[in-house]
Amino acid sequence: MGQHGPYDGQGEEHLPGSRGEHVLQSLFATRERALRFYDRQVVDHLTPEMQEFVARQEMAFIGTSDAEGNCDTSFRAGPPGFVRVLEPAKLIYPEFRGNGVLASMGNILENPHISMLFIDFYDDLVGLHVNGSATITTAYDAARRHGLADEDRTAPGRRADRWVVVEVEEAYIHCSKHIPRLVRQDRRSGAAQGRRPAGEDYFGVARMRAPGKEPEGAGRSAE
Repeated sequence: MGQHGPYDGQGEEHLPGSRGEHVLQSLFATRERALRFYDRQVVDHLTPEMQEFVARQEMAFIGTSDAEGNCDTSFRAGPPGFVRVLEPAKLIYPEFRGNGVLASMGNILENPHISMLFIDFYDDLVGLHVNGSATITTAYDAARRHGLADEDRTAPGRRADRWVVVEVEEAYIHCSKHIPRLVRQDRRSGAAQGRRPAGEDYFGVARMRAPGKEPEGAGRSAE
């Protein structure tokens, strides 16, 4: 969906979502269902129930795109509360040291639109979409403005290099249909069960690009 605020009962220009979804709603005769959803479920802030939901989540999927619209979806995780609600229409999450690519923050630098998807796989089997506008701030500024320490309280032993502040423009439910129920398990138990370790070259890209290694499919004609 787009980021145009909650449905207020006026014309199509006031509806949440994109023109494309409105066209398809008419084409596939789902307009009435969509209007009910906009009216009953889409808000421009986090309700108290949404705030409580975010406060107990341990993961979030982050969607960003660059200035040309090229998209990237990433994953963030931490202890419950690693994403914090500052105000009903503002939240913040930490960016820890990773592979150095900085894809999500690089996109935000070009295009502030951001989408976040929180899913409770363990208890209530429900999700929450949060769309808005993001800005990047330093650990110092996050501590000064929002009283956030750069380590320990967010993820013990991990230092937040930067924080991302999200101004909420749209929030709505992701229903429980088809969300699988997962079971929490100690990360160390995977090796004991003979599972292949998920190391840096799990997908074999580095091996494929090793000196003297001919990539699979090289020299083959297209089928």
